Amino acid sequence: MSDRVVVAGAVFDRGRLLAARRSAPPELAGRWELPGGKVEPGESAEEALVRELREELGVRTRPVERIPGEWALKPGYVLRVWTAVLAPGEGAPRPLEDHDELRWLGPGEVDSVDWLEQDREAVAEAARRLRERERD
Repeated sequence: MSDRVVVAGAVFDRGRLLAARRSAPPELAGRWELPGGKVEPGESAEEALVRELREELGVRTRPVERIPGEWALKPGYVLRVWTAVLAPGEGAPRPLEDHDELRWLGPGEVDSVDWLEQDREAVAEAARRLRERERD
């Protein structure tokens, strides 16, 4: 049996990365993550990402590219991360589900929050990509 995929979005806007602070479950509350959730049967990973970010943040997003790698979560689940951008005309994201605070972080600020372990590698790669975008 293959692992169930959980998708997360490294959401970029104006040279910043979106961080979401968990409010649940208790063992994760207060730690920061890239928002997302489980891929449902019959759904592509990109479709799941768009749906999850709409449910959790109340905004439409567009996946851009997958960050290489896969990170183990609890047994039977793996995390895959995509960079994403807000759809044109979207307002500010809001913490609607499983989060109590959102924060936009510049490339030099990504280490200012306590990321969940499984997100750290993808966050480091997302920050590297943000820095590259600034140079372009």
